[in-house]
Amino acid sequence: MGKSLYIAEKPSVAQEFAKALGLRTRRGDGFLESEEAVITWCVGHLVTMSYPDKYDGSWKRWNLEALPFLPETFKYEVIDNVKKQFGIVAGLLNREDVETIYVCTDSGREGEYIYRLVEQEALKSPKKRKRVWIDSQTEEEILRGIKEAKPLESYDNLGASAYLRAKEDYLMGINFSRLMTLKYGNGIARFLKKDRCVIAVGRVMTCVLGMVVRREREIREFEVTNFYRVIATFGEEKSYEGEWRAVAGSTYFESPLLYNDNGFLKEEEAQAFIRQMKDLGQDGEIAEIKKTKERKKAPLLFNLAELQNECSKRFKISPDETLRLTQELYEKKLLTYPRTDARVLSTAVAKEISKNLNGLMNYEPAVPFLNDIKESKSHQGLAKTKYVDDKKITDHYAIIPTGQGLGALKSVSDLGRRLYDMVVRRFLSIFYPDAVYTKVAITTKLGEESFFANFKVLSAEGYLKVVGVPGNKEEEEISDNLEFFNYVQTLKKGMRLSLKSMVTKEGKTSPPKRYNSGSLILAMENAGKLIEDEELRAQIHGSGIGTSATRGEILKKLFSIDYLKLNKKTQIVTPTMMGEMIFDAMDKSLPSMLNPELTASWEKGLTQVAEGEITEEVYMEKLNGYISRRTNSVRTLNNQGVLLERYRQIATIYHKGEK
Repeated sequence: MGKSLYIAEKPSVAQEFAKALGLRTRRGDGFLESEEAVITWCVGHLVTMSYPDKYDGSWKRWNLEALPFLPETFKYEVIDNVKKQFGIVAGLLNREDVETIYVCTDSGREGEYIYRLVEQEALKSPKKRKRVWIDSQTEEEILRGIKEAKPLESYDNLGASAYLRAKEDYLMGINFSRLMTLKYGNGIARFLKKDRCVIAVGRVMTCVLGMVVRREREIREFEVTNFYRVIATFGEEKSYEGEWRAVAGSTYFESPLLYNDNGFLKEEEAQAFIRQMKDLGQDGEIAEIKKTKERKKAPLLFNLAELQNECSKRFKISPDETLRLTQELYEKKLLTYPRTDARVLSTAVAKEISKNLNGLMNYEPAVPFLNDIKESKSHQGLAKTKYVDDKKITDHYAIIPTGQGLGALKSVSDLGRRLYDMVVRRFLSIFYPDAVYTKVAITTKLGEESFFANFKVLSAEGYLKVVGVPGNKEEEEISDNLEFFNYVQTLKKGMRLSLKSMVTKEGKTSPPKRYNSGSLILAMENAGKLIEDEELRAQIHGSGIGTSATRGEILKKLFSIDYLKLNKKTQIVTPTMMGEMIFDAMDKSLPSMLNPELTASWEKGLTQVAEGEITEEVYMEKLNGYISRRTNSVRTLNNQGVLLERYRQIATIYHKGEK
């Protein structure tokens, strides 16, 4: 009987497979072997796409007239520094006693691509191949993945999508980087007094540069508007504040003297209004009181983008660092697969969720919450909640604790433990009831003018017991003075209260916020839109820029090539002078590469290939056409003079900043 060959993505994962299978292995050079099986590993990518000069030596020299470079058949080669491991894997793939190959690289598009490239370059004769698809590295999940492994052909569409993604990045990078460098590189280099300037262009990278530069320019061009709100205090011993707004019936309704409907553009106008109100000599009358309950559900579970955003805010760490920590927790069996876009669980996982919960009884901070869940039996109805939806899952479900591997938590850094705790609390919170707020809205009339007051108190903490009350602006407005809130609730419509005081409060409009590393990841996930609302984010899921596996690396590259800079303390992202110059060169020549919606549409096309909705041929035809048209268009442009003027304007801003 022939042996099974298991091919993992890393040596550490290979060892976990050997352990789960209960194999008594001996260690060879680059593999493990037992009587029944051989286990080997890639070390990330072993094979890559060849540079153009491998097709034809003339392509070694960059030549504007030779572009575009669009080969009919693509060439690949083994990466120099991993040739030894490639040789080992290739030898094992072709061993006569190997009957079945189990593909155990990471369960996603990139993992699929890593293996298929190796097979393409190494496998000499067909063999039985099975794909192991797992969501965590627990022994139970590994064994399930092996038992339920499907023929590799079942993943051919995903493989095709992986090849296309690589071809797309390769062709856009090769063609547009050469095109832009040959057309504009010398001009930028001369202006910056550099020997040379290679303009790096990427399908996702260039688009992200555009997002950051546009945001910076919005901030730079923003004009602050000062305005003056009018605040009245009603009552004697106990009182409340109401803010004036010029609603229908007001003397100032739709007046040009106002900013929006709640502030005067000039302080003297506000003071004149106050004198006018005081001259009435009237008490305030409560015209309306509305009491409502607001229910707030626990947020959806973490996917990688949400986790990177949260870690950027809480811990001030980069998306790349978040992924590294989460990957470590995954490899130590503590968390499920990190490179996921989903924020929900599958029906199958929901049925077995008690295993995760029971395992967490060994994690002391979780025990009080687990006891609550056990008592309420809330986990039994999980499948009927918004946290379970098979339609919203492509490759993997959300990031949750496995309930296993807790012994390894001692070997994790303090930051890694805090990240783990955050994921655990988000997970446990979905089994808790809604947080409930009691809200009271009071409209007080003074003559024809209306003053509005809103009060809010947390009346049932629900899931906030697990995750804590967030520190955002809305929650800061919650009154923690229950005695005062009880007073507010005694007020009735028609009551008259004396006008205790009336003052102005100066306000000013604020420019848009700069991206931080986490909010930029979220904006990439949402096709360039920084959407704070959780439900809205869920609605446009799947239309983002890049993937959960690549976004952090793309940001890292933009920092390393000095197009963007990162403040490590605050995680705020801003463009560099060179980044802005390259943005302008792109904007005047290849503006579509800066368009988030268009960039997202390429990613959506790859998803359509993976789901079998369109063919590789259709996708490649569109891609080649796009590159040809854009290349020919840029070649004929004569816009260096316009760009030089833009560079001068940018330089003025940055040199002023240096002073």
